[in-house]
Amino acid sequence: MNADGWLADTRTSYDTVAVSYADQVRDAIAERPYLRAALALFADMVHAADGGPVADVGCGPGHVTAHLHELGIDPFGIDLSPAMIDVARRDHPGLRFEVGSMTDLALADASVAGLLAWWSLIHVPDNAVPAVLGHFRRALRPGGPLLLGFHVGDESRLKTQGYGGHPMKVHVHHRQPDQAAAWLRDAGFAVEAQLLLDPDENPHAVLFARR
Repeated sequence: MNADGWLADTRTSYDTVAVSYADQVRDAIAERPYLRAALALFADMVHAADGGPVADVGCGPGHVTAHLHELGIDPFGIDLSPAMIDVARRDHPGLRFEVGSMTDLALADASVAGLLAWWSLIHVPDNAVPAVLGHFRRALRPGGPLLLGFHVGDESRLKTQGYGGHPMKVHVHHRQPDQAAAWLRDAGFAVEAQLLLDPDENPHAVLFARR
């Protein structure tokens, strides 16, 4: 599938489900202590590096961006879906959100103190991941932390319905942490930690790296 095809499908799908998705994930962080701990550690790493703007790339309805703001850092959100950005601005009017794509990240070189991709790389096909990580590294300041969250596994499946029963057309890619770490090293990151969560039921992972 070419880039225009999967990007257009992802944008249209999340425009369709934006309101329902926001309702479903509103309390997701409060219900997951290990994910809260990962976000708190990420915020501590940003503070330790003297702070600055933090990009939440693939921010969806902005609930994670808002949580990071509550942790005392200066986040802003970027998402491919204009409808998601509308919801984020509605729900979190004091924060900055903008439409954009991680495949062509409109951030200046070394302009952010930290970068988060929280279950947003899951729709990017394998052959596009290295270029996306290259954009992440370019945008980060030297020493800036990167936090990834993703589903763990070896399958890619086509999601045709979700979040209130609305139609979707997005591929969901499950990856092994070692594969994600290898991509990061190839992109010039130093991988610092991997955390595997819920390994027996619904495995997912968070991965910390540094520019």
